[in-house]
Amino acid sequence: MEDIRNWLALASVHGLDGLKFQRLSEQISAAELVKLPASTLRNIGFTERQAHILAYEANAKADYAIRWLEQAEHHHIVTFNDPIYPALLKQTKQPPLILFVKGDPHVLAQQQLAMVGSRQPTPTGRKVAFNFASELSQQGYVITSGMARGIDSESHKGALHVGGLTIAVLGHGLEQVYPVSNKALATAISEQGALVSEYFPDVQARAELFPQRNRIVVGLSIGTIVVEAGLKSGTLISANLAAEYSRDVFAVPGSVYSPQSAGCHSLIQQGAKLVTSVADILEEWRFFGKTCLKIAPEAEKSIETDLFARQLLANVGDEVTAVDLIAERAGVIIADATIALLQLELAGEVAAVPGGYIRVRSA
Repeated sequence: MEDIRNWLALASVHGLDGLKFQRLSEQISAAELVKLPASTLRNIGFTERQAHILAYEANAKADYAIRWLEQAEHHHIVTFNDPIYPALLKQTKQPPLILFVKGDPHVLAQQQLAMVGSRQPTPTGRKVAFNFASELSQQGYVITSGMARGIDSESHKGALHVGGLTIAVLGHGLEQVYPVSNKALATAISEQGALVSEYFPDVQARAELFPQRNRIVVGLSIGTIVVEAGLKSGTLISANLAAEYSRDVFAVPGSVYSPQSAGCHSLIQQGAKLVTSVADILEEWRFFGKTCLKIAPEAEKSIETDLFARQLLANVGDEVTAVDLIAERAGVIIADATIALLQLELAGEVAAVPGGYIRVRSA
């Protein structure tokens, strides 16, 4: 419990994400870091406010979070170094130091597709979100969204309707439900998936927290589907983040006269894949098989011994290498190389970065 207390203390410091902690941990352990006085914390790079929080406020926050953790068996705290911390989320620029989870934390490791869109969708948009989520759930995908009104809620409901798994990433602590009208939906998601937040349980919903939440929604997912969005919609933040993370972006077209479709049309013009059916999405990942779930440990072992994958891995180094160059070096076609590289990425051997792939070295 002392270890989790240290993680909670560090997580109470705004701006200290997983990557920054990794750099710090090369010089000092978490146990030592939380005991440093404010003056020393400032000397090693903490701001005045960060040093004050860690030195004087963090213990009380950690105590509160531990009481929340002990309230129920389905309350969990997943730290950045935990084996079940999502590998895809670690590849983002600001991965949370910890995740609070209400539900099944293991669902975070399964293949996820993010579904986002307008809070005021058209009836057609609602139907598309519900039906797409239902069909994708039946294919084995976990549907991830933000439990906001509109497209988010319909996406969660579509997954739940067919007995699928769904994850809601919240822009507030897990002691609250926002919007309040989604209280029953939140309960269903926690029983058939997970509610997830980077914020301490007592943190109230605030407008500025929701854009931060979006980076986790898309960071957990191999692709993002935008159902309806206006030209100045916050949904486009999610789409831009997905593109920045080198994840696929899908956009559902609509009427040229509908303001709710203008954002989707803009995304399509910028290179997002136009989708009119679930089949358009599934053809992107045919090689995942029927379930599209995260490769199990046994399958990971088979990847490690797969000759073709090894051949490709030998051509990925510490510097960014483009997919076409990897394929050329290995003497295979680009389509086959892309499939094998994604399998290697799931196994933790390589990481997708802007411009191609890099080798992941074990510590």
